[in-house]
Amino acid sequence: MTVNTLPIWWDGPADGPTNMAADECLAAEAIARGGPVVRLYGWTRTTVSLGAFQRVADARAELSIAGAALVRRPSGGGAIVHGSDVTYAAAVPKHHPLGGHPQAFYTAFHAALVETLAELGVVARMWPAAAPAGRGGADSFFCFDRRADGDVVAARPGRGPADDDPKILGSAQRRLAAAVVQHGSLLVRGAEGVGRAARHPSLAELRSQGAVGDERDLVERWLERVAGGLGGVVAWQAGSFAGSRAADVARRVAPPRGTNAAGLV
Repeated sequence: MTVNTLPIWWDGPADGPTNMAADECLAAEAIARGGPVVRLYGWTRTTVSLGAFQRVADARAELSIAGAALVRRPSGGGAIVHGSDVTYAAAVPKHHPLGGHPQAFYTAFHAALVETLAELGVVARMWPAAAPAGRGGADSFFCFDRRADGDVVAARPGRGPADDDPKILGSAQRRLAAAVVQHGSLLVRGAEGVGRAARHPSLAELRSQGAVGDERDLVERWLERVAGGLGGVVAWQAGSFAGSRAADVARRVAPPRGTNAAGLV
């Protein structure tokens, strides 16, 4: 009997352009393997990734992120401050069942996190579609000021679910010619090096004392549950995804004419 596997790489930190180029390579990897693949990674410095359709001028005008590095994500959604989060990219071929059902792709990751946090004593839930869109509405500059169907929010210690529960996991997608790429950010610690407007409550601030232990252990439990929900098991990959594809990543980092090294106009 063949067991489905979910290949996952846990890369070290890299700069914004390198991370985005590696995620492009991840889409090609999903197509080659014929199923979903995942890459986890960090950032060498505080970096703000802009959603595919956000204006660079708006980022330049946001004083709370002045001095932070900027990079353009291929996926949609609002701006995310990276550096103290766990960032993931998942890719799946369009012909795969998850490739044809965008909400199912979100739910595979988000529902698994809710269940994992429940085991650790954290009260989390997926945001219902009919609920308020969050501070500033659906067009807020920062992703974690928005609320969309399926986002993961966590209750503050000592109280039950409420309309102002902080968002701790958000994801966004981009549909390419032959694959779907999904980016997500799990706020495990508070953002550093940015102003108050760019800071949002993190899991470390919301948990009860001792409820969540080692960060890596939490993420591994989460993704093992993701794989189980897809009818398979995790296949942790040795080494760095980006490092093992250095030439291809470097080629994709080279910016197109009219943009800077961060891929911004």
